[in-house]
Amino acid sequence: MSENTQSNAPTRSKPAKPMKVRWSWTRCGATNSMEAKRTATAILEVLAGLRTPTQAAQAVGLSVMRYYQVEARAVQGLITACEPQRRGPEWTLERELKRMRQQQERLERELGRQQAVARMAQRSIGLAAAPKAEPNGAGKGKKRRRRPVVRSLRLAAQLRQASEEPAAPVTEDEAKRV
Repeated sequence: MSENTQSNAPTRSKPAKPMKVRWSWTRCGATNSMEAKRTATAILEVLAGLRTPTQAAQAVGLSVMRYYQVEARAVQGLITACEPQRRGPEWTLERELKRMRQQQERLERELGRQQAVARMAQRSIGLAAAPKAEPNGAGKGKKRRRRPVVRSLRLAAQLRQASEEPAAPVTEDEAKRV
Protein backbone atom coordinates (compact mmCIF):
# COMPACT_ATOMS: atom_id res chain seq x y z
CA MET A 1 0.00 0.00 0.00
CA SER A 2 1.04 3.52 -0.46
CA GLU A 3 2.29 5.65 2.35
CA ASN A 4 0.03 8.56 1.37
CA THR A 5 -3.50 7.86 2.42
CA GLN A 6 -5.34 10.80 1.03
CA SER A 7 -8.83 10.49 -0.29
CA ASN A 8 -9.73 11.62 -3.77
CA ALA A 9 -12.89 13.31 -2.50
CA PRO A 10 -13.42 16.83 -3.84
CA THR A 11 -12.63 19.58 -1.41
CA ARG A 12 -15.44 21.89 -0.48
CA SER A 13 -14.91 25.57 -1.05
CA LYS A 14 -17.16 28.53 -0.50
CA PRO A 15 -19.65 28.97 -3.30
CA ALA A 16 -18.92 32.02 -5.42
CA LYS A 17 -21.12 35.02 -4.82
CA PRO A 18 -23.68 35.37 -7.58
CA MET A 19 -22.93 38.30 -9.84
CA LYS A 20 -25.52 41.02 -10.06
CA VAL A 21 -27.03 41.03 -13.50
CA ARG A 22 -28.23 44.39 -14.70
CA TRP A 23 -29.88 43.11 -17.86
CA SER A 24 -31.36 39.75 -18.69
CA TRP A 25 -33.19 38.16 -21.57
CA THR A 26 -36.20 37.46 -19.41
CA ARG A 27 -36.80 41.17 -18.86
CA CYS A 28 -36.00 42.18 -22.44
CA GLY A 29 -38.90 44.26 -23.73
CA ALA A 30 -40.95 43.77 -20.56
CA THR A 31 -42.31 47.31 -20.77
CA ASN A 32 -43.03 47.24 -24.50
CA SER A 33 -46.30 46.35 -26.25
CA MET A 34 -46.98 42.94 -27.78
CA GLU A 35 -47.07 44.49 -31.26
CA ALA A 36 -43.57 45.94 -30.78
CA LYS A 37 -42.30 42.56 -29.57
CA ARG A 38 -43.83 40.76 -32.58
CA THR A 39 -42.31 43.29 -34.98
CA ALA A 40 -38.88 43.00 -33.33
CA THR A 41 -39.10 39.21 -33.47
CA ALA A 42 -39.98 39.29 -37.17
CA ILE A 43 -37.09 41.67 -37.94
CA LEU A 44 -34.61 39.47 -36.02
CA GLU A 45 -35.88 36.40 -37.86
CA VAL A 46 -35.36 38.13 -41.22
CA LEU A 47 -31.87 39.25 -40.24
CA ALA A 48 -31.07 35.69 -39.09
CA GLY A 49 -32.34 34.27 -42.41
CA LEU A 50 -35.29 32.32 -41.00
CA ARG A 51 -37.90 34.35 -42.93
CA THR A 52 -38.03 36.50 -46.01
CA PRO A 53 -39.00 40.16 -45.70
CA THR A 54 -42.29 39.39 -47.46
CA GLN A 55 -43.16 36.62 -44.98
CA ALA A 56 -42.24 38.88 -42.01
CA ALA A 57 -44.33 41.75 -43.40
CA GLN A 58 -47.35 39.43 -43.75
CA ALA A 59 -46.83 38.01 -40.24
CA VAL A 60 -46.76 41.47 -38.70
CA GLY A 61 -49.48 42.90 -40.91
CA LEU A 62 -47.43 45.51 -42.77
CA SER A 63 -46.77 46.19 -46.40
CA VAL A 64 -43.33 45.16 -47.63
CA MET A 65 -42.35 48.79 -48.13
CA ARG A 66 -43.41 49.72 -44.59
CA TYR A 67 -41.60 46.63 -43.24
CA TYR A 68 -38.34 47.87 -44.78
CA GLN A 69 -38.86 51.28 -43.18
CA VAL A 70 -39.48 49.73 -39.77
CA GLU A 71 -36.47 47.45 -40.20
CA ALA A 72 -34.22 50.40 -41.09
CA ARG A 73 -35.44 52.24 -37.98
CA ALA A 74 -34.79 49.18 -35.83
CA VAL A 75 -31.26 48.76 -37.17
CA GLN A 76 -30.61 52.47 -36.62
CA GLY A 77 -31.81 52.09 -33.03
CA LEU A 78 -29.49 49.12 -32.56
CA ILE A 79 -26.53 51.08 -33.86
CA THR A 80 -27.40 54.07 -31.68
CA ALA A 81 -27.70 51.84 -28.62
CA CYS A 82 -24.22 50.44 -29.31
CA GLU A 83 -22.60 53.89 -29.09
CA PRO A 84 -20.34 54.19 -26.04
CA GLN A 85 -21.99 56.18 -23.28
CA ARG A 86 -20.25 58.81 -21.23
CA ARG A 87 -19.73 57.89 -17.63
CA GLY A 88 -20.78 60.12 -14.83
CA PRO A 89 -23.49 62.73 -14.58
CA GLU A 90 -24.64 64.52 -17.69
CA TRP A 91 -23.30 68.05 -18.28
CA THR A 92 -26.00 70.70 -18.14
CA LEU A 93 -25.97 74.47 -17.88
CA GLU A 94 -27.69 74.33 -14.50
CA ARG A 95 -25.01 72.00 -13.16
CA GLU A 96 -22.25 74.23 -14.55
CA LEU A 97 -23.89 77.34 -13.05
CA LYS A 98 -24.11 75.64 -9.65
CA ARG A 99 -20.44 74.63 -9.87
CA MET A 100 -19.40 78.17 -10.81
CA ARG A 101 -21.40 79.67 -7.90
CA GLN A 102 -19.78 77.24 -5.48
CA GLN A 103 -16.37 78.19 -6.85
CA GLN A 104 -17.20 81.90 -6.46
CA GLU A 105 -18.24 81.37 -2.83
CA ARG A 106 -15.05 79.41 -2.16
CA LEU A 107 -12.92 82.14 -3.73
CA GLU A 108 -14.72 84.85 -1.74
CA ARG A 109 -14.02 82.96 1.48
CA GLU A 110 -10.37 82.57 0.47
CA LEU A 111 -10.17 86.30 -0.30
CA GLY A 112 -11.57 87.11 3.13
CA ARG A 113 -8.98 84.88 4.77
CA GLN A 114 -6.14 86.44 2.78
CA GLN A 115 -7.33 89.95 3.63
CA ALA A 116 -7.45 89.04 7.33
CA VAL A 117 -3.90 87.66 7.16
CA ALA A 118 -2.71 90.85 5.43
CA ARG A 119 -4.36 93.03 8.11
CA MET A 120 -2.78 90.97 10.86
CA ALA A 121 0.64 91.27 9.23
CA GLN A 122 0.26 95.05 8.87
CA ARG A 123 -0.76 95.41 12.51
CA SER A 124 2.08 93.23 13.73
CA ILE A 125 4.73 95.37 12.01
CA GLY A 126 2.97 98.63 12.81
CA LEU A 127 1.87 99.73 9.35
CA ALA A 128 -1.24 101.76 8.87
CA ALA A 129 -4.02 99.95 7.12
CA ALA A 130 -4.39 100.71 3.45
CA PRO A 131 -7.41 102.89 2.65
CA LYS A 132 -10.38 101.02 1.31
CA ALA A 133 -10.81 101.35 -2.42
CA GLU A 134 -14.06 102.91 -3.53
CA PRO A 135 -16.11 100.94 -6.03
CA ASN A 136 -15.70 102.03 -9.66
CA GLY A 137 -12.80 104.29 -8.73
CA ALA A 138 -15.13 106.86 -7.18
CA GLY A 139 -12.86 108.45 -4.59
CA LYS A 140 -13.14 111.72 -2.72
CA GLY A 141 -10.02 113.10 -4.38
CA LYS A 142 -9.81 116.12 -6.65
CA LYS A 143 -11.36 115.88 -10.04
CA ARG A 144 -8.95 116.42 -12.83
CA ARG A 145 -9.75 119.29 -15.09
CA ARG A 146 -10.11 118.25 -18.65
CA ARG A 147 -7.57 119.81 -20.90
CA PRO A 148 -8.86 121.17 -24.17
CA VAL A 149 -8.30 118.75 -26.99
CA VAL A 150 -5.74 120.14 -29.37
CA ARG A 151 -5.26 116.91 -31.24
CA SER A 152 -8.10 117.86 -33.54
CA LEU A 153 -6.38 121.16 -34.38
CA ARG A 154 -3.12 119.33 -35.12
CA LEU A 155 -4.90 116.83 -37.33
CA ALA A 156 -6.71 119.62 -39.19
CA ALA A 157 -3.39 121.43 -39.81
CA GLN A 158 -1.79 118.25 -41.10
CA LEU A 159 -4.70 117.59 -43.42
CA ARG A 160 -4.58 121.14 -44.77
CA GLN A 161 -0.88 120.83 -45.51
CA ALA A 162 -1.38 117.46 -47.21
CA SER A 163 -4.22 118.67 -49.39
CA GLU A 164 -3.56 120.67 -52.52
CA GLU A 165 -6.04 123.39 -51.75
CA PRO A 166 -6.09 124.75 -48.24
CA ALA A 167 -9.64 125.36 -47.07
CA ALA A 168 -8.84 128.34 -44.89
CA PRO A 169 -5.59 130.05 -44.06
CA VAL A 170 -4.10 129.11 -40.69
CA THR A 171 -3.42 132.10 -38.49
CA GLU A 172 -0.18 132.48 -36.56
CA ASP A 173 -2.08 132.06 -33.34
CA GLU A 174 -3.45 128.64 -34.41
CA ALA A 175 -0.05 127.54 -35.67
CA LYS A 176 1.56 128.33 -32.32
CA ARG A 177 -1.00 126.20 -30.50
CA VAL A 178 -0.16 123.26 -32.71
